[in-house]
Amino acid sequence: MKMTVFGASGGTGTQLVTQALDAGHEVLAVVRDRARLAVPASPSLQVAVADVMDPGSITEAVTGRDAVVSAIGPRGGVRELTTVCADSARSIVTAMQAAGSRRLLVVSGSGPFTDGDGPLMRYLAKPITKLVLRHTFADFVAMESAVRASGLDWTIVRPPALTDKPLTGRYRTRAELNVRRGLRVSRADLAHLLLVTAADPSTHHAAIFIAN
Repeated sequence: MKMTVFGASGGTGTQLVTQALDAGHEVLAVVRDRARLAVPASPSLQVAVADVMDPGSITEAVTGRDAVVSAIGPRGGVRELTTVCADSARSIVTAMQAAGSRRLLVVSGSGPFTDGDGPLMRYLAKPITKLVLRHTFADFVAMESAVRASGLDWTIVRPPALTDKPLTGRYRTRAELNVRRGLRVSRADLAHLLLVTAADPSTHHAAIFIAN
């Protein structure tokens, strides 16, 4: 599989690039700063330095790819206004539409959504979290709206809090519903799901929740 990864120098992106290479895939890692990509050189790895917010500068990076993944996360403090997820998703969608590419996966978050949650999460924990992270959650929701309206073969993955624990391959998923008592998941396991899901047409047009 030929995969393009945006946000490749971040925690989830690094895990995804590494696992994809280990599985024998060809990866194009798109980054703002090549020096921040903590992945060893490989014949199957290409690196492109580009501005993800400029569709014209990333059209080549999404052309002819079997899957395009955005692992771009919020930037700045949790209380700061941010639109990076939504803005980057719109740019990637525009570039993919121009290139004729179809398969898009994006990392969102489970926080803004309560379907499937128990009473404690629904009525206590999440309302508090939504207040603190309201800008981040609004960015996730706007990003998902742009992806859903894209006309592409998209999948949205919604993790809870992310950790740096190692890959286990043992995680729970639910389509369109929160994972009960799903408080956290490792970036490595999140990357594993993204890699598996990329080649699974049954996940087109679905939001998948994940938790350890």
